[in-house]
Amino acid sequence: MSAPQRLTVRHQSVYHYLEPVRFGEHRMMFRPRASHDLRLLTAQLLITPTPERLYWLHDVFDNSVAVATFSVEASELLFRSEVTLEHYEAPLPDYSLEAYASTWPFAYTSEEASDLVNARSRQFPNEDVDLWARRFIDPGGTTGTMTLLRSMTLEIKNNFMYVRRVEKGVNRPADTLRLRSGSCRDFAVLMMDAVRSLGLAARFVSGYIFVPDHDTTLGGGATHAWLQIYLPGAGWVDFDPTNSIVGNRHLIRVAVAWNYDQALPLWGTWHGAMHSFRSLEVDVSVTEDA
Repeated sequence: MSAPQRLTVRHQSVYHYLEPVRFGEHRMMFRPRASHDLRLLTAQLLITPTPERLYWLHDVFDNSVAVATFSVEASELLFRSEVTLEHYEAPLPDYSLEAYASTWPFAYTSEEASDLVNARSRQFPNEDVDLWARRFIDPGGTTGTMTLLRSMTLEIKNNFMYVRRVEKGVNRPADTLRLRSGSCRDFAVLMMDAVRSLGLAARFVSGYIFVPDHDTTLGGGATHAWLQIYLPGAGWVDFDPTNSIVGNRHLIRVAVAWNYDQALPLWGTWHGAMHSFRSLEVDVSVTEDA
């Protein structure tokens, strides 16, 4: 593993309203997940108007969630997060899978299978996605597990058009497949569903991506999404089909979940006239500190 990069992530989301409205509870997933490849150094969170109460909790996936409640009305609601971290990158990861898992198909152990039930459950079963997933299987010989997954990741990067979308929600995998376009969330959900159709365990990841100067990496300037696949011997491995990244290169994990709607970066409610909502502005930057 290489020497760490020191990165600063700045994330600002601003909701604009035509008139003052009341705010319900808001939940935020802005704080990166500390691990052996990411060390959190500092974290600051500013919310305007000031919440009546702000507290933190760990959800069922052990993600850090900030919860804010409000007692005042306002025509603008601002969330600003700034974190500094050390990111240990494995640029050319060599995953040592268990021998039995090095080729597809393979079976998880009974202990793994019981823990991974939700990671193998499909939200949007569809025959077109099933057929597409099986295109990556060698019909005449042995299919290497990593070869299959790298090929699928590269296929989405090379033959699907990336479209940035700030609004919440994702397209169904079959629609993303048909349109051959989508956001990073759409691509992650498509690949999750495809590998689940092959019996593999996958989970959704929400976070940020570092885009170096003059780099062609997609997804900068906003939150980013990808997936992890559980491979015996290697554990949870990151796959970013938006950029054909395998491993943690450029990727800063914030939240993991079985499905995308369990890892929203920011969500909450407001009370007022329907026409009151005007716009949402999201700005994210990830910079390398000297």
